[in-house]
Amino acid sequence: MNYKETLFFIGKCLTITHEKHNRELVEKKIKNNAVDWDAVVKVSTAQYVFPALYCNLKRANFLQYLPNDLVEYMQHITNLNRERNEHIIAEANEINKLLLSNNITPIFLKGTGNLLEGIYIDIAERMVGDIDFLVNPEKFKITVNILKENGYKEKTSDYLDNTVLNRHYPKITKKEKIAAIEVHYKMITNEKGFDYNFIENSLKKLTNNINILSYENQILLTCFNKQINEKAQWTKTISLRNSYDLYMLSKRASIKTVLNKFYHSKSDYLKNFLAITNYIFGSPESLVYIKTHKTESYIKKVLFFINNPKESANNKKKWDLYFLNKHRFSVILKSFYLKKYRKYLFDKFF
Repeated sequence: MNYKETLFFIGKCLTITHEKHNRELVEKKIKNNAVDWDAVVKVSTAQYVFPALYCNLKRANFLQYLPNDLVEYMQHITNLNRERNEHIIAEANEINKLLLSNNITPIFLKGTGNLLEGIYIDIAERMVGDIDFLVNPEKFKITVNILKENGYKEKTSDYLDNTVLNRHYPKITKKEKIAAIEVHYKMITNEKGFDYNFIENSLKKLTNNINILSYENQILLTCFNKQINEKAQWTKTISLRNSYDLYMLSKRASIKTVLNKFYHSKSDYLKNFLAITNYIFGSPESLVYIKTHKTESYIKKVLFFINNPKESANNKKKWDLYFLNKHRFSVILKSFYLKKYRKYLFDKFF
């Protein structure tokens, strides 16, 4: 199995709990001993879906076809991730209680929000790095101060506050807590159409007064986080973890409804992420979309880079350099008329 074959096999495995056709294809491939499990472990780990892969194979009763040592390893890693996620959920609840007591409503995002809401059959499926949450921009600074007063602090004493350049405050951690915290005042880099004002009136309130985005806005954030924040719209890279989130959300909200309701200059980014997820996951019905010249062109370019890793690396370097230089120029330009940018440059260089 080459990289592309491995990637597409994993993509289908992530849907076998719900997609009968993919389940049959995966079972046939496994029974025919046509799977390079070393490659599958390597790629699924790099894509942060190794536990999700195990959980889906287990639910489909396919573990019986796998080598015993592999099953034991997969089970071990998945159990570790489940334990970590239990700690993350507990920490998120503590943060929520603390901030609510100070009249601040945190809105939990991305992986943490998905865990709290329970969109996965098993919480072990999602690998989560940080605890991300959004607050009203007017209460952003006081939120950070409250967390610091309650034991959270920056990783190093010589940290540089680069909030002005970012969507969130620099990561903060608390002793004996398992995850870093990212306090957001916006969700998307340099975007005004999908912000706090856009989502505040459609929040979902869970038990323990936990607030998260509506399903439709979770779908939008999942797509835009990959396409804009992580620059996939330009680098043409993929993320099975993000795609799996989109797939699971598509079981709870209509993708078609989201596409019809959201009119925005970046709607093509949403459609492109949907298109490549649909393609890699074997065209599940919940991810159906209207094909256009732009979506077909995007898929074609992504597939080209999957087949040509050197060109993919060069393309990513090119765009990384472009955005770095664009970012630097923007900061310098804004420093002429915005005090906060002048302060950042002064702190950085003096």
